[in-house]
Formats: sequence, C-alpha cells, structure tokens
Amino acid sequence: MRAFQGIAELEAAVGSHLGYSEWHTITQSQINAFADATGDHQWIHIDTEKAANGPFGTTIAHGYLTLSLVPLLVAQVYRVEGVQMAVNYGSNKLRFPAPVPVGSTVRAGVELVSVAAGAAGHLVTAKVVIEREGGDKPVCVVESLSLVVA
Repeated sequence: MRAFQGIAELEAAVGSHLGYSEWHTITQSQINAFADATGDHQWIHIDTEKAANGPFGTTIAHGYLTLSLVPLLVAQVYRVEGVQMAVNYGSNKLRFPAPVPVGSTVRAGVELVSVAAGAAGHLVTAKVVIEREGGDKPVCVVESLSLVVA
C-alpha cells in the first residue's frame, strides 16, 4: 500500500505504476448477489447447470461486477492522506478482454495517469488493469476517474 502525503506527492508519482492489490476470489454467491442487485439474471452468470454446457464450461462473473471491484482493489494499492474526500467521478476506455469464471482469483494493477487541478478539486486518472490468476489476458481494463478534494 502506497500512502501519499497530499496532492503534491501524488502529482509527483504521475506516470508510475503504483502496485498491485491483494488477490480476490470470485464466488458464485457474489455473482448471484450482483445479479439480484442489478436484475441481470442471464443464465451464463447464475445457472450453474446450463453454464456447465456453455461456452466457458461454468458460470462467469458479470463484466460490471468485475468493474465494481475497482474501488475495493484500488484502495488496497494506494491512498492520499490529508484530503477531505475522494469520490468516483467516472471512467474512460472500459473494456472486458476476457471472462472471469466462477472461482477465479483476480487482482488489480494501478498506474497513475494524471492529476489535474480543477474548480472542485483534483481529477485523478488511474489506469486499472484487473488480471485473473493464470489468465493470459486482462479481465478488465479501465481508466478510473476520481475527484479528490484537499
């Protein structure tokens, strides 16, 4: 975990890879809970019997479930001390290059792309690459935007 002491120290790290999160295992109960929360009950996610005969041989996590792990995983990589708050602002360039089969273990790598001052605070852009242990392609790639208020 990298702890930056304020915005100036964070700005000095632009262009660098900040590290990796811990590994997180995707469970069927997590997938089912996400399906219930979002109303996305597609069989590829929740019907274990049908999915066993499907294209992946098992159920897979929703792409947006994988994306929803970004705050949890990024918080394990870095934080900025001495700020009032940091809130999600949006995302750019979101892709899901590979599926996440149930039981997969994933982690996030974070690269600090930019820190830009604005009227409401500093817009922090981080490239987040979520990888699956043993996978040959990332499962999620996104530029995550956060508004940090000092």
